[in-house]
Amino acid sequence: MESPRAIQRKNGRFTFSMVCVVVGFCVLAFRLVELQVVDSPDLAREAKDQHRKIHLIEPGRGTIYDRRETVLAINSDVPSIFGDPPQCLNPRETAGTVAAVLGLDADHVEQKLRSPKSFVWIKRRIDDHAVEALRHMSLDGIGVIRERQRVYPNGALLSHVLGFAGIDGYGLEGLEWKYDRSLRGKRGQLLMDHDAVGQPIFSEVLAEQLPAVGHDIVLTIDMGLQYMAESALDEAIESTQAKGGNVIVMDPFTGAILAMTGRPTFNPNAVRQYQPEQWRNRVVTDPYEPGSTFKIVAAAAALNEEIFRSDDRLFAEDGHYDVGGTVVHDIHSRGWMTFSEVIEHSSNIGAIKIAQRVGEETFSDYLHAFGFGEKTGVDLSGESSGILRPRDRWSGRSLASLAIGHEVAVTPLQLITAAAAVANGGSLMRPYVVAEVRDGDGYTVMRTEPHVRKKVISIQAAAELTEILSRVVSQGTAGMAALPSHAVAGKTGTAQKADRKHGGYLKDQYISSFFGFFPARFPQLIILVVIDEPKTEFWGGKVAAPVFRKIAEQAVPYLNILPDVPGRDIAALLVAS
Repeated sequence: MESPRAIQRKNGRFTFSMVCVVVGFCVLAFRLVELQVVDSPDLAREAKDQHRKIHLIEPGRGTIYDRRETVLAINSDVPSIFGDPPQCLNPRETAGTVAAVLGLDADHVEQKLRSPKSFVWIKRRIDDHAVEALRHMSLDGIGVIRERQRVYPNGALLSHVLGFAGIDGYGLEGLEWKYDRSLRGKRGQLLMDHDAVGQPIFSEVLAEQLPAVGHDIVLTIDMGLQYMAESALDEAIESTQAKGGNVIVMDPFTGAILAMTGRPTFNPNAVRQYQPEQWRNRVVTDPYEPGSTFKIVAAAAALNEEIFRSDDRLFAEDGHYDVGGTVVHDIHSRGWMTFSEVIEHSSNIGAIKIAQRVGEETFSDYLHAFGFGEKTGVDLSGESSGILRPRDRWSGRSLASLAIGHEVAVTPLQLITAAAAVANGGSLMRPYVVAEVRDGDGYTVMRTEPHVRKKVISIQAAAELTEILSRVVSQGTAGMAALPSHAVAGKTGTAQKADRKHGGYLKDQYISSFFGFFPARFPQLIILVVIDEPKTEFWGGKVAAPVFRKIAEQAVPYLNILPDVPGRDIAALLVAS
């Protein structure tokens, strides 16, 4: 029989045990209440977050069209390979197989498959044959997803204007960059349940925010004219062994750019094969000394100020003229010349004397009025203002140099815009390449209207200068630009390139150029051709003028441009319009 003390100890242990059990149950009950009542909303939310994930949906990038609705840039679905490392049971073996099919480094692929992430890119934008090969292998942790890729159906045509978009769908150059916000659209979202191993459950989409499709863009560019311009430029560069060149085709009355190209060029479908300097649109980014095409500024100023008339005479100093301690030469020694003949035969001495009669202050005003030294405002990225020194920094030789297109640097776009002001009756237009922007439903959300930046010269002065520029082609330096049934007005330019290292000018490097518009008295097109460092010939009338003629000859039937009407007066037509 147990002693009272033993029984007391046993009862004490039992009591203690019961107390511990009761306390444990109380703690457990409290914890259950805490979990199921107090913390329940937070825990439910946490559980939901573990099983539900947001999937971003990239929007479709807008399409780019030319003025005739020809597709210039569009999207295409292409396959990409991704990895799901937690699902990859044998990273080394899988990496070796995938690397062999895709032409990758096996160690690099294995490193990706050992990542703690649940999603890694293996290779993006691959061909369907590789996809089929991997699909038949049924590799753990390897999947295929289709992505949108930007495609340029015309290859290198218009590449500098269009630019390109990157692998993640963002515009990086050209219009793709300039109008990226409009073209890109907005991402969408899918909120989906996932199972215990993280795989999406596709049976139910819990929430959906559809992506906003990017806006479409319609350009002023005409791909028919673009092809003509690029073909003619390529032939000229090849035949003259030139370093490069540019061509612009514009509607002189609106500023709409119908074609724009430059060399060297690149294919936006294979951007990585080219150097970044080849992406640059030199038509708007690279200024050059224009030479004699710039003589239209002095001529326009003199006619508009009524300082000269076309039949007024001036002495060309028999081909030698001292200006500021240096001697200016003409190719051909001439004595007395009419104002018109100075421009027809591109006399340097005559142009300088015209500018001297105009005077520094007035001539400077006209330089700025024609838009030199400032951006044209074109809707393209990277535009340069060119180089035009303020008048208070001119030397004693500056007026003479500027009169013949030296001591100034202009972009091809600046020059054709200035020349168009003569062609259209005196208005400096803002050039543009985007005609309109349309939303996903096809409604126009933005339309570009022609914009007159300033009135430069009178209609009468423009008409008189146009007649002079017509004689440049019919009996002057630009005979190789003539068309059989349309009068052409234009101006040649041949400029030595500046020696940036030693000063002065290089003897064997030239920029040859020509701008022309037709029909002369009421022009439909103005075309500028610039050839950089031709080797076989360097005169603008022999190098650049034939390129103009080739483009113009094809454009006449393409656009159904009617022949000139004899005796038609541009001034009267402009007033009537």
